[in-house]
Order: sequence, then C-alpha cells, then structure tokens
Amino acid sequence: VQLQASGGGLVQAGGSLRLSCAASGGTFGSYGMGWFRQAPGKEREFVAAISWNGGSTFYSDSVKGRSTISRDNVKNTMYLQMNSLKPEDTAVYYCAADRYGVLSTVSAGEADEYDYWGMGTLVTVSS
Repeated sequence: VQLQASGGGLVQAGGSLRLSCAASGGTFGSYGMGWFRQAPGKEREFVAAISWNGGSTFYSDSVKGRSTISRDNVKNTMYLQMNSLKPEDTAVYYCAADRYGVLSTVSAGEADEYDYWGMGTLVTVSS
C-alpha cells in the first residue's frame, strides 16, 4: 500500500487548507485512515481519523471544531479540511492506514494502530 499526502503549503493564520491522501496498491475502502502531524522538535501527534466507511470520525482536541476529515472510497482518497489555522498547526502532516478498518476512540489516536504510512506534507501557518 502506498499513501501520498498532498495539499500542504504556506498560509496565514485564520486561513484554510485541504490536505489529501491518495492510496494505491491496496483495498482503501476497507482501511481505517488517520492523520498525524509532527512539529519541529516535538513528538508526532494524532490529528484526526475516520473509519473504513466514514461512519465514525475522531478528532484531537487541538483541531476539533476547526477541521473535518472525510474520504472518497471511489477515488481512494482521504481529506482533511482545516479552517481557522493557527501558527501552532505548523507541522508535517502524515496520513496512515489501518488494515482492519475499525477504529475506536482509543485506537484511532494510537500511531501503533496503523500499518501503512505515507510521506508527509508540510503545513506552515504564519502569524
């Protein structure tokens, strides 16, 4: 399975970005999917996740209310719409896939839950 994240860039505080994660080589429609991020000098942290059919979504407190995760199983793509961006959102954003598809409130935020990872896309939010 290959995952390719895109859509990052430089944006001013208060702006918006939509990240995409395109999957190939596997059965995307059966995977739980997640976004994580890592800021310079900090550990990787959970951002958002979505179950295989989009029926369940999970968000970290840091992005809840400002971001929306979604997926298109026909296009084999997951999205993260981020609004009201803050400088503290600056990080490399990674997408990840969980082969088993079913995520829980606990497991969704655990990096070890995910089997496949893509290369990240850099989001920089200027103040």
